[in-house]
Amino acid sequence: MDEAKTLDALANVLNDISEKPYDFSLHAQHISLARSLQGMESEFQSAIEMMSNFYSVGGDLWLELIEHKKASLDLGTMDGVAELLAVYERAESDYTSIPLLKAHIEFALEQYARYCGSEATEPKPDAFGELFSEDWTRTTLSDIVKKGQGHLTQSHVLWDMQRDWELEVLEAKSGSDRIEVAELVQRFLLERLRQPHSNSDDTFQTYSSFTTNHKPPQEYEPLLIAATKIRSQAVKSFQRRETMEAALVQSHFSLESYSSYVAYENRARYPDLLVMGGLYERAIAEAAKRKFAGEAGAEEALRSFWVGYCDAVRTFGDESSELEVLRRAIRSAPASGDVWARYIRHLERISDSADSSSTEDSVSEIYNSALGTNLLQSEVEQIIPVVLARAGFEKRRFEAGDGDDETFATLIAILENGIEMVRKANSNGDQWLRLEKYLSEIYRVAGLVDSLIKLWQTTAKHYKISYMACTLYTDALIKNDRADDARKVFQEVHRKHFDWPEAIWDAWVTFEHFHGTVEEINTAMDNIEKIRLQVNARRAKEAEKASRQYAQMAAEQLVTEVEAVQQQQHDNANENAMEVESVPSVNTVERGTKRRSEDDDAGAAPKRAKTEQNAAPLKRDRENCTVFVADLPPSVKEDDLRALFQDCGIIKAVKISPMPEGHVATVEFAERDCIPAALTKDKKRIHEQEIAVHLAWQSTLYITNFPESADDAYIRNLFGEFGVIFDVRWPSKKFKSTRRFCYVQYTSPTGAQAALSLHGKEFEPHQSLSVLISNPERKKDRSDRDADNKEIYVAGLNKMTSSDDLRKLFEQHGEVKDVRMATDQSGQCKGYAFIEYKAAEHAAAALQLNNFELKKRHIAVTMSDPRAKARQRNKPDADTDSGLKRRADVRSRSVRIHNLPQNTETQEGLLQQTIEKIVAVVRVEILGDTREAVVELATAADAGKLLLRPEPLEFGGNVLKITEDAVGRKSSVRTAASTSGGMFVPRTATSRPRAGLGHVKKQPAKVALSSTTAKPSAASATGKGQNDFRSMLG
Repeated sequence: MDEAKTLDALANVLNDISEKPYDFSLHAQHISLARSLQGMESEFQSAIEMMSNFYSVGGDLWLELIEHKKASLDLGTMDGVAELLAVYERAESDYTSIPLLKAHIEFALEQYARYCGSEATEPKPDAFGELFSEDWTRTTLSDIVKKGQGHLTQSHVLWDMQRDWELEVLEAKSGSDRIEVAELVQRFLLERLRQPHSNSDDTFQTYSSFTTNHKPPQEYEPLLIAATKIRSQAVKSFQRRETMEAALVQSHFSLESYSSYVAYENRARYPDLLVMGGLYERAIAEAAKRKFAGEAGAEEALRSFWVGYCDAVRTFGDESSELEVLRRAIRSAPASGDVWARYIRHLERISDSADSSSTEDSVSEIYNSALGTNLLQSEVEQIIPVVLARAGFEKRRFEAGDGDDETFATLIAILENGIEMVRKANSNGDQWLRLEKYLSEIYRVAGLVDSLIKLWQTTAKHYKISYMACTLYTDALIKNDRADDARKVFQEVHRKHFDWPEAIWDAWVTFEHFHGTVEEINTAMDNIEKIRLQVNARRAKEAEKASRQYAQMAAEQLVTEVEAVQQQQHDNANENAMEVESVPSVNTVERGTKRRSEDDDAGAAPKRAKTEQNAAPLKRDRENCTVFVADLPPSVKEDDLRALFQDCGIIKAVKISPMPEGHVATVEFAERDCIPAALTKDKKRIHEQEIAVHLAWQSTLYITNFPESADDAYIRNLFGEFGVIFDVRWPSKKFKSTRRFCYVQYTSPTGAQAALSLHGKEFEPHQSLSVLISNPERKKDRSDRDADNKEIYVAGLNKMTSSDDLRKLFEQHGEVKDVRMATDQSGQCKGYAFIEYKAAEHAAAALQLNNFELKKRHIAVTMSDPRAKARQRNKPDADTDSGLKRRADVRSRSVRIHNLPQNTETQEGLLQQTIEKIVAVVRVEILGDTREAVVELATAADAGKLLLRPEPLEFGGNVLKITEDAVGRKSSVRTAASTSGGMFVPRTATSRPRAGLGHVKKQPAKVALSSTTAKPSAASATGKGQNDFRSMLG
């Protein structure tokens, strides 16, 4: 955009801001345009200041403004300094920013050194008074440092600056002044030791040096012992949160990680307001930064964090600090009705009868300010809390005798206006009718029966399909002795299309049983039966229509996939036409010679394309057998959903997850044919709340080739901007450690379609992300399905061979993806390695290197067989580098995890990610429904580290219990081995020894073995029985 167009856009934005001053996006656009203009620094400053009149501003923008202020103000005058200090104060009241606080400290120290330091360069002007004096500087630094002390990992940046200044001032003192300042410094250091922070060891070292230099020698040891006791609690406090801090860094400070951290703090038995407040400040600042950048969901997160912060300060803080937080909150999130409501209730709580009039004015002003932003009126859930808070205040005033008839009229007017705002905000209004119920109760208590009935009459007329509005209207008529009017209403409405017609019918029948004659009861039941048949017929047609649409979509998808497969096969046939003769040799090496005759026949009569064969039934067709269930009540349980869908077919799994907009669930069926029937449950009710049921088809992505370091938080942060993520599923690595893919399931197909834009993007050099719509019928196309065909096994290597030697040799036949060479403790090759290619044909070509001479050794090259690796890994008697047998070595490196989450299918991949943040993991296996898992770690030291870990390890909301693994012990060994195989030993390792030919009888323990004792035979070693020997003899 050229300068002229930018100026035009800037003028348009200013006009829009004058009309909509609380439109956040307009202010962000104004700042962006002003920043892009060269030589328009004044306009940029004006844009920031204009935004600060309506919203809180981020620390980075304030820093830019302050730099411009420093350049333009005369800091040698009182007016210039006062204006700059006011800007600092105003900036720090918006969001906590360590760089901003650091800049403030640097300015204060610069001015102190300039006027009052030991090397002052010029006299301080008289107009400055106490400004920049030693006492002023100490107080100012303390106030600034206090604002950032809740930041566990960065607060030391500010505190260290004050520490250095305090010690510098101390060194310049002498006599009694030195003793006085030493006492201040000692209190300053001890206070810091009481606070949890990341570099507590450095603080303690500073205190030790201070004690050595400024305290008598005989006091050194007692002072250090006392300081150790003081800091012990703070050290433990930080260590408990170190894992959460690491998770924040690893997720790049995602809002999801902050939410998890906040939830962790809220679950603490004795919450620490210093830490909790600091955490909320950091989360709020991060959410505000992302909101300014236009990130989806940041506004909702910002509101949520402010609400939680306000509640925390109300619970654990004092009234003055709560008032300050509330004022900051409404400035940062003026579109949050919950924040405004909390502000109103706070003003009401701190008021007393002597000053009730001023409180009334304050509440009225705050209420008008909330509505004056015109931000709440567009969202029902933001209007209702504010209206209820103001109405509650007026109601309690009236009940306490502080109000009059005007107060009662005001109460009625507030509720009526609130109801009108709700209905204008959304055509569906408030499905719970909260304001109507509140006003109805006011009318009932006041004895205004006509007003009450009119209220429900107009409500039922507005909410035409709401069963709740209609039944509340009829209840009001019945309770006020107007049964005839209620009967007329039932007769008029029972044919209408309500969201829950059964509720209307039941209410009518119940009414007639109590108020009607036998004839009236029969008439009602007959009318209901007629309309019931019509409703059922309509629902059946809707289900049939949904079934046809679903079948059509599935057929179109299948045709598209078949055409793609056929085209791919055609292309491959053209590309590989000259390579046909090399295929048999590869197959011969790979699988032996048992089917050679069939291969020869195949050459004469080519087989048909696989697309013409009947595909084997899928073991699990999750993507096509699942429906989403939305708008669920918070109290919903799995049994509720199973009861609702039980007549649709066999239910395979149900998963319920809380989402920002409410609870959402997936119901997975055993077959696709169950889906049409499940879709008929749309608009049904659970706990009297209407639910929504829709297809989960094409809402799941298959993602692979992401960075090695990517974890669950990384994937959620990367894909979360395209839509609401319902679940992320990770594969188990117990059978293959190199598996690196996952499934991301959105709550709607639109999110999945939007996320396809990430396909092909490089997040690491030469590594393009693969993002595809998940389809179980195309599992063979996935990167890990044919991974074994891309990997070769190399044996007979010289111990001096390096990974670079192997890569250089095997890259002659294609691009090598990975080289994994087994090494001993000294780092030398143990004689074998695995080479993984990016393409299967390159791995097949590399088989030509079999018997190749490398470093004076002939190497053996074959296709990798994962079963052979598993057999080698599971040999109980194989020696290991630790000097132990295989089984004993695995036992020494394994731990057992207890108390896994019960309400969902625990993912082994997620559990492995959680533990890998602490120690290296070889494999994880969950033991059926026992809520336990066995984890094999890299070393025995890692197992000890995990067992002795003082901090609780959380997973899925549960605190895990870690014990030693019981492999090989009599208790529970056989049960675990026989049920789930979760002990990482083969089944034969726990079976009883058999007697008979080929097996050596176990010697009694009391008989000592002599040097002439016979050794086990070869037959015993391989586990052969009598039938094996009979077959050998013919």
